[in-house]
Amino acid sequence: MGTMGKAFYNVGFWIRETGQALDRLGCRLQGKNHFREQLSRHRTLMNVYDKAPYVNKEAFVAPSASITGDVHVGRGSSIWYGCVLRGDANSISVGAGTSIQDNSLVHVAKSNLSGKVLPTVIGDNVTIGHSAVLHGCTVEDEAYIGASATVLDGAHVEKNAMVASGALVRQNTRIPSGEVWGGNPARFLRKVTEEERAFFSSLAADYSNLAQVHAAENTKDLDETDFKKLLYKKNASDAEYDSVLNDLTLPENVPKAA
Repeated sequence: MGTMGKAFYNVGFWIRETGQALDRLGCRLQGKNHFREQLSRHRTLMNVYDKAPYVNKEAFVAPSASITGDVHVGRGSSIWYGCVLRGDANSISVGAGTSIQDNSLVHVAKSNLSGKVLPTVIGDNVTIGHSAVLHGCTVEDEAYIGASATVLDGAHVEKNAMVASGALVRQNTRIPSGEVWGGNPARFLRKVTEEERAFFSSLAADYSNLAQVHAAENTKDLDETDFKKLLYKKNASDAEYDSVLNDLTLPENVPKAA
């Protein structure tokens, strides 16, 4: 950032601050308090009772995710934007290299109609698609849970099994290794192909690598990031600016939706 650029940035900052201060003063004179801003109470990691979440230092947790209570997230796993992992009534375990994608919910069961105590256990290199719900269930290594799928209490998804997008896996259902289940309620559809099996493994690795990019970006200072975007937009030609945006998109070998 050049000297002139810093000067423009600082002038803009103080103009905005002055405008906000004048707005607050005007509101006070009018007897209004609408300018008062409530700080967000969001915390990515939060204790419940005496239970504290553990996240491996090489895992990625998006800033808008919520991990609460007795939750363990293993090495190289990624918890994406808007996810909730709530281990308040029981424990949640997430293995290594697993991705839980945007807006998914993982919860537990302290008890249910059968009287069972049900934690949620997710193995290694599992892919859980966007907006999925896992509740008091077990998902073994290298399984695949499609977007918007629901897996309920006591269900068990074995290794290399696949739950199709939008499926509802009912309580105490067991999905054998290497099978694809889908529908509402979920039922056997077919066997997993060798191509799909290889895809599950590569997808887990791709998301682990992508999580490192997001983790690095989230450590940057917000003002610095916004200013760089402004400079790109102001100084670069349209083609150059488009190339900058393209560099920020997913690589071709990473699926845009699970």
